[in-house]
Amino acid sequence: MMSDSFTDELCRGRAGSQEVGLFELDWYHHNLSRHAAEALLLSNGEDGSYLLRKSHDGPELYALSVRGKDSVKHFQIERTKDSIKFGFNEFRSLPEFVSHFANQPLIGSTLLILKTPYPRKVEEPSIYESVRVHTAMQSGRTENDLVSEARSLGTKEGYLTKQGGRVKSWKTRWFILHRNELKYFKDKMSTEPIKTLDLTECTGVQFDYSQEKINCFCLVFPERTYYVCTKTGVEADEWIKLIRWKLSQMKKASKS
Repeated sequence: MMSDSFTDELCRGRAGSQEVGLFELDWYHHNLSRHAAEALLLSNGEDGSYLLRKSHDGPELYALSVRGKDSVKHFQIERTKDSIKFGFNEFRSLPEFVSHFANQPLIGSTLLILKTPYPRKVEEPSIYESVRVHTAMQSGRTENDLVSEARSLGTKEGYLTKQGGRVKSWKTRWFILHRNELKYFKDKMSTEPIKTLDLTECTGVQFDYSQEKINCFCLVFPERTYYVCTKTGVEADEWIKLIRWKLSQMKKASKS
């Protein structure tokens, strides 16, 4: 819940005080890039999930990233001494902005509605778990009723069709992506994985058009390239973006 003092803090014009106020928003991701925002919202969010991040286009510019049905849209927000500017609209505070768009389209042509804020801090548990994002916004509620929750960071699961290694036949397997591991099982009910792929050894992931099947992507490892397919191109894109984000995070960690 956002207090009146926090609302006042959002509107102050002193240098630095606006940033301090924004960090009190648990859905403000200061240094999150556009690509990383898309990966998080597509893998862990749902229709209407959103987050605020700093824009690199100017000191007073921010970006509101909102997930639609199968994509993420980004909208520029400008903060001045006394208001929040969004397109031709102007609001006295960020809470007023969120409340205004909570029950109506953000942009008429895309019908995006702000429903669930995506939290900045999401802890990964020691064992795999799946806690789905909950939508708190319902008709008649205000932004103060929003509850920001998300399943464990970077977790994804689902059926993928995988090409065999020695025998090039295609079989549907249950995949679980958690932390730096990609495991696949015979089916969803199986408890022991057929194989566990260590993503720290993966050198790349991308769409692949060399196979006869559509919606395929490949994961490149030193000893083998794995080919998998999804039912839709959107689903393949979600897997690729999330795995790429994980690879980039591991690369950053290795340099630090």
